[in-house]
Amino acid sequence: MKLKSHLIFTLYTIYGILLKVMASKGKVRAISGQYPLVQNVTVTEGGTANLTCRVEFNDNTSLQWSNPAQQTLFFGDKKALRDNRIELVRATSSELTISISDVTLSDEGMYTCSLFTMPVRTAKAYLTVLGVPEKPEIDGLTKPAMEGDHITLTCITQGSKPAADLRWFRNEKEVKGAKEVNASGKTFTVRSSLQLQVDRNDDGVAYTCRVDHVALTQAPQQATEVLEVHYAPRVEITHSLAVPQEGQYLKLECVSKGNPSPDPVMWTKDGSELPDLDRMIVEGRELTFTSLNKTDNGTYRCEASNHLGTSSAEYVLYVYDPNALGQHGTDHALIGGVVAVVVFVTLCLIIVLGRYLARHKGTYLTNEAKGADDAPDADTAIINAEGNHAHAEEKKEYFI
Repeated sequence: MKLKSHLIFTLYTIYGILLKVMASKGKVRAISGQYPLVQNVTVTEGGTANLTCRVEFNDNTSLQWSNPAQQTLFFGDKKALRDNRIELVRATSSELTISISDVTLSDEGMYTCSLFTMPVRTAKAYLTVLGVPEKPEIDGLTKPAMEGDHITLTCITQGSKPAADLRWFRNEKEVKGAKEVNASGKTFTVRSSLQLQVDRNDDGVAYTCRVDHVALTQAPQQATEVLEVHYAPRVEITHSLAVPQEGQYLKLECVSKGNPSPDPVMWTKDGSELPDLDRMIVEGRELTFTSLNKTDNGTYRCEASNHLGTSSAEYVLYVYDPNALGQHGTDHALIGGVVAVVVFVTLCLIIVLGRYLARHKGTYLTNEAKGADDAPDADTAIINAEGNHAHAEEKKEYFI
C-alpha cells in the first residue's frame, strides 16, 4: 500500500513537470497576477482542520495541497496520500478545500497550496494544533490536618500546548500560587504550589485549582479539595436572662466549637456536681432552671474536651429578689430626680449672677492717663498725675 501511494505521488510530480514543459512551449498559459490565496488554521487536538486554497481567475490549471513533509495530499480532486483522515471537501477550477479529521500534534506545520501555472505559484498556510490540558490533580493534602500545620498543595496538569495557566481559589476568592512550567516533547507540564498554615477557619474550606487554556472553549478544567482541620475546643456560656429573679425560668447554653466535636459537655457548680437535679435539668449542652431561688446562687462551669485539648467557661449566677429589685428601682428614680433639680437651680444662679456683673461693669482710667490728657510735656504730665492722685486721696477720705 505504501508502494502504491509513493507511485501516485511520483506520477503527480511527473505531471507537474510536464505542465512546466508544456508551459515553456506555449501550450499552458499563465495568467498575470494570479496567486493562490490561503489562511492559517488553528485547531484543537482531536478536532478537524479545513484547508482552503482559492484563486480568483483560473483557466483550468490544477491546484494541489501538500503537507509539511512535501507529500502531495490532493492534486485537484485526485487523492494522492492514503490517509483516511484526509478528505476532499470541494474541488473546482478556483478552489481546493480538504479536511483533516482527528488532528494530532504531529499534523502541525506548514502546508503548501500550488497553482501549476508557469512558473508554479505557491502559498503557505500554517496549521497550529492546540494541545488540550488534562484534568488537574491536587497533591499534598493530609486528612485531617491539625491546626497550626504547614502544608503545601500542588496542582499539576499535563499535555497542554501552549502551556496552560493554573489558578487557585479559596472558596470563591482567588489566591496566588507559585507556577512551574516544564516542556515534555511538544506539550507542557504545568505545576502550581500553594503553601498554607492551616487554622480552624480553614476547616471545611474548598481549595480549587483551575486550568485556563485557549483549547478549553466550553469550561475550564478544575479539581477541588475540601480541607478537614482538627482543633481543640473553645467554650462560652450564653444565658436567657440578663437579670435573673426568683421564680423565673433560666436557660444556660454551653456553646463549644471543636473538631472532633466535644460532645458531651460537663456542668458543675462551685467545683462540684450539680446539687438539685430536679430543678436543674441537663439536656445536651443546655442547663435549665425551672424555677430560680436564692440557693441557686454560685459559679457554674461548663467544660468540653476532645483528643486535642480541653476548654471551659464560667457563669456567675446571682438570683435577685423581685420585691427588693423594685424598691431599689424606686430609690434610684428619686435620687435621680433630686440631682436633676439641684443641677437646674445651680445653672439658674450662675446665669443671674453673670447678668448682674455685666450691668455694673465700669470703665476705669489710670491716674497717669488722666494727668497726661492736657500736659504739654512729660514733666507736666507727671505733676498732673501726682496732683490727681492726691485729689483722689482727698476724695477718698471725704467719702469715708
